[in-house]
Amino acid sequence: MLSVERSHGNDKRAVDGEAATAGCLLMRYLFLLLLLFSNICFAQNPLDFHWKIGDLIFQDLDCGPLCDAIEAVTKGAGGKKFSHIGLVYKRNDLVYVIEAIGKDVHLTPLKDFIKRSKDASGHYKIVAGRLKPRYEYLNTRAIKFALKQMGTPYDDVFLYGNGKYYCSELIYDAYKDANHGKPFFPLAPMTFKDPSTGKTFPAWQDYYSKLHTAIPEGQPGCNPGGISSSDKIEILKSFY
Repeated sequence: MLSVERSHGNDKRAVDGEAATAGCLLMRYLFLLLLLFSNICFAQNPLDFHWKIGDLIFQDLDCGPLCDAIEAVTKGAGGKKFSHIGLVYKRNDLVYVIEAIGKDVHLTPLKDFIKRSKDASGHYKIVAGRLKPRYEYLNTRAIKFALKQMGTPYDDVFLYGNGKYYCSELIYDAYKDANHGKPFFPLAPMTFKDPSTGKTFPAWQDYYSKLHTAIPEGQPGCNPGGISSSDKIEILKSFY
């Protein structure tokens, strides 16, 4: 009888030990899940990223047919499709983006820039880029040039060298000036045609018709996707 009681006692202790082990494993699993979830959440919030002055911030704007047309003819780093670009700047411990959008060239608080990047699924459709270390010395002059363009009207015709700026044109000229007048990023012939049909996008036809201006097909220009693919840039982080 004593041996039976001892056997039952040993069995109970074994079961208790197994339960404790299972409980510890479950707690560890839940902790790892929580840690992973936290890391994902925080890593995907661009406000928590360590932005540096001179960083390039690429954006996939959902602005309708025009943005779709821009993205259809441009190829960005990692296969991303970008329709906008800005230059990161810091002042009084606050982070801004120097950008040509809307009416003119101006400063936009980073939080506002990021806010308009959020899509319906909650993803921030932006990518962080940075000049490779051997080129970072150009950032100071590029920022200085870009700040001097504050208030310059937005180039709604997308024609290089007309005294106005669209987003990537501002970045192009800023780094050209920083590079002592030598192009740092390339220009390429622009196209406003659907690559699948070879015909001009209806959105562009309507756009330029309202401006009473000819479409600058084949004229030299630049775009966010082309700049993002430059071998002079490192892509640091995609938030989508």
